[in-house]
Amino acid sequence: MQAEVIDGRRLAREVTDAVAAEVARLPRKPGLAVIIVGDDPASHLYVRNKVRTAERVGFHSETIRLPADTSEADVLGRINWLNSREDIDGILVQLPLPPQMNTLRVMATVDPGKDVDGLHALNAGRLTQGSQALIPCTPMGCLKIIKSVIPDLTGCHAVVIGASNIVGKPMAALLLEENATVTQTHIHTRDTQFICRGADILVSAVGKPGLVRGTWIKPRAVVIDVGTTRVEQADGTVLTKGDVEFDEAIKVAGAITPVPGGVGPMTIACLMENTLIAAKSRIG
Repeated sequence: MQAEVIDGRRLAREVTDAVAAEVARLPRKPGLAVIIVGDDPASHLYVRNKVRTAERVGFHSETIRLPADTSEADVLGRINWLNSREDIDGILVQLPLPPQMNTLRVMATVDPGKDVDGLHALNAGRLTQGSQALIPCTPMGCLKIIKSVIPDLTGCHAVVIGASNIVGKPMAALLLEENATVTQTHIHTRDTQFICRGADILVSAVGKPGLVRGTWIKPRAVVIDVGTTRVEQADGTVLTKGDVEFDEAIKVAGAITPVPGGVGPMTIACLMENTLIAAKSRIG
């Protein structure tokens, strides 16, 4: 029997419909501002999708597009301006940033209460402590997907491949909060394949197409593929590939997210949810 292919678009629509219903009851529209620096096509596509969804749920949205040679000081100045605006509840700086910028310094400038990407050190610290925080959107979306299949994660063995600040580390923290037993692997981990074979829940977030083979997966496991790598084909077309070798994994897993159409839509939906949370905390 093949695995259930989890429909991330359907789950995302459920989240955004709920956000839109709440927005309609607020005294003003939540405001979301996005800063994008440079001309990376994938980043611009992500931003367009985010802005389109923000407008659909009833937000006021603004996009600040800057050339790749923009100085860090300019970006920090624009963030401080957005921090001061009463009509802006959420600020998102699209990553990656050009090499002349220090990503941690840029993220640290965002008001933690407007940090709808959940990447400010204060929100990261609160998350690891189990305190109320704005949670990074991709791990938040992954958790919602997992719980759509396994509502109670108590005692499950979860393996997270990858230890980035954006996905891997917060994903592990969220799974721990759900009472799962968590193993985190990274580039220096030995016997990653063996570790993965024991996972009831396997989350891969490294950006290496085809890394996870069918032989890595425990039968009936829930597999969440966060990888989104653009791969040029021999004919010049570009495909988006995940970390998981899908055709192999679907024969073993119990449920699996596709790429595209799995985690990506949920990431955007959770950005909308975070912006709503930030707005409600400011509106009172």
